[in-house]
Amino acid sequence: MEASLDQTLQEGKLVRQVNAMIVAYLRDNNLHQAMLLPFFIDAAMAVASATMTPLATDAPANRLLELVAKGLAVERDESSRGVSAASAAGIPVLLSSMPVPTQAIDFSAMPDTKGSSKTFPKHETRHVSEHKNFARCARFSPDGRFVATGSSDTSIKLFEVSKMKQAVLAESRDGPVRPVIRTFYDHSQPINDLDFHPQSTVLISGAKDNTIKFFDFSKTVARRAFRVIQDTHNVRSVSFHPSGEYLLAGTDHPIPHLYDINTFKCYLTANAHDLSTKAAINQAWVRYSSTGSMYVTASKDGSVRVWDGVTAQCVRPIVGAHGLMEATSASFTKDQRFILSCGKDSTIKLWEVGTGRLLKQYLGAVHTQFRCQAVFNGTEEFILSIDESSNEVVIWDALTAEKVAIWPSNHVAAPRWIEHSPTEAAFVTCGNDRSVRFWKEIP
Repeated sequence: MEASLDQTLQEGKLVRQVNAMIVAYLRDNNLHQAMLLPFFIDAAMAVASATMTPLATDAPANRLLELVAKGLAVERDESSRGVSAASAAGIPVLLSSMPVPTQAIDFSAMPDTKGSSKTFPKHETRHVSEHKNFARCARFSPDGRFVATGSSDTSIKLFEVSKMKQAVLAESRDGPVRPVIRTFYDHSQPINDLDFHPQSTVLISGAKDNTIKFFDFSKTVARRAFRVIQDTHNVRSVSFHPSGEYLLAGTDHPIPHLYDINTFKCYLTANAHDLSTKAAINQAWVRYSSTGSMYVTASKDGSVRVWDGVTAQCVRPIVGAHGLMEATSASFTKDQRFILSCGKDSTIKLWEVGTGRLLKQYLGAVHTQFRCQAVFNGTEEFILSIDESSNEVVIWDALTAEKVAIWPSNHVAAPRWIEHSPTEAAFVTCGNDRSVRFWKEIP
């Protein structure tokens, strides 16, 4: 199975490199309607129905075949020199063709060894700001320099992490530290999710007003979005492709919506009819893997699904991952071999992507009401989540599945969201008490 998976990944890498050439050709020749692959043509009627976006269905099939053949020839010619097909053709290589991180924990090879759990370092915390209504979501920027939070009051706050660290200190010589550096107001209904562009100073938000909005936080006076995608459904979750060229939106529609951010064209998978209309993507989660070769969704029907990042086909449905209860979050490990999911059945589960096999369960925290998340710390040695019943932050050793720490959340009511920094030992929590708290490891 492992050899087969490696072969599949290698084949997928070649497909993505060729696909990069196709995308570049289509963009250069103003043929965005054809999108990535011919299979999208079969979904044209579904796209038009779901998104009210007119799509042309005539794809330059012969030209696509020529590009594929050319890409294969370039790949063979350049492979001996260690040059990818896309870069040899002068096309920027998508991050999905880059190697995955090498330092990763192999959860499938490590047995549960009770009593050998590691100790999670102590953290200190500080209230750093609050919204006028429920604080519903939070997101770190990829470089860990910023955090954004979204609220039921329709506002988005942008924090500078360095200032949040200063705020944790008891006193400052220059007076109170104000970590909020921007506040955006442009939605008419509560914010559901946020994401940062992987390369630029752009923040996107998905909201109940059926829109995805783009904010440029490099401009100090900008308070409103400079671009807007109008969907036809409640936008419950958003996730940028690592290349920054596309984004996924999880909505009340049962299929994730893929948007080209340059053209705002919306596309759906061709196997939409294979999925139940009741399997709406949950408001908390649709997430790309670190390379963009896959993405994962968590659904109201309790299922977790893995999708091919190139063909948009559902390749690993884990039906009933959380029984009949809502699956509220799902995310890949850095090496893309495992998925951590959380559900309203008060369980957190670790799945093997290649087989769909359940490897570990992390029990002992109650989450039945809100879209609770389970997140890894930066090294993926620990898992953090919220216990709604006790209003506590709960931490497990990721390998042994033992609880190693239980801390008061310091919120008036249990937090709705927990998000860990991608670059350091720090995380944020926010919730129905409207407050945002920053946590950092004590040196």
